[in-house]
Amino acid sequence: MSSPASPAPRRAPGGEVVVIFGGRSEIGLAIARRLAGGRTVVLATRPGRDVSSLAAPLTAAGASAVEIIDFDADDLGSHARVVEDVESRIGEISVAVLAFGILGDQEVAEKDAAAAARILHTDFVAQAALLTVLAERMKPRKRGVLVAFSSVAGQRVRRANYVYGSAKAGLDGFASGMADALHGTGVTLVIPRPGFVIGRMTEGMDPAPFSSTPDQVADAVVDRVRARRAGVVWIPWQLRVMFVVARFVPQPIWRRMPR
Repeated sequence: MSSPASPAPRRAPGGEVVVIFGGRSEIGLAIARRLAGGRTVVLATRPGRDVSSLAAPLTAAGASAVEIIDFDADDLGSHARVVEDVESRIGEISVAVLAFGILGDQEVAEKDAAAAARILHTDFVAQAALLTVLAERMKPRKRGVLVAFSSVAGQRVRRANYVYGSAKAGLDGFASGMADALHGTGVTLVIPRPGFVIGRMTEGMDPAPFSSTPDQVADAVVDRVRARRAGVVWIPWQLRVMFVVARFVPQPIWRRMPR
């Protein structure tokens, strides 16, 4: 991990640098399009995937440059090297969005310890590790924005998806604590807490009440990023009310809440 004593990264000639970790994510790309104007956008994607079509929409949205780099979230030892490479070659990271994650297969994970561990590793451990690397880079500079995706699935872990939900519960707690720890440092940590998102990741699943789209999630996140407003943002906002009410209703009703 890079220490605060590391040489200061250079400023990017193409404006601020926005990095999407999980660069093929629908939500991540929607955020990138909204932040692209006058900035350099870096898409960090798993090696071996087809990324040939990713740059053009960002260039059309006004990005001054688009870079695509290899990134394996599950390789914790590579996180610091990837961040160092971006900052030494491209410029100081201004906004980092952690958009990677997996749903996994709940039925398999209940019976296969390795499958359960993979979900927890990607959706919690890898996220916490990368957030730590990025925060330690940003704190000495007293600036920067981090985005870490929680989920309503982690607010009360349910039978239907308790492996994924427990990973999100862990990440939610970690990110909330880190946001408190970053208060006053100049570094902002935004924690989107969306409900069911209709998209590629949930294809074939029945949408839950108060579902949203990647574009709706991106709009809410970008508003917070531009305002440099830390903390949790419920998407849509009605879910916050729904979860308060759910504390006082019978369990069968709760089970119909969003995933």
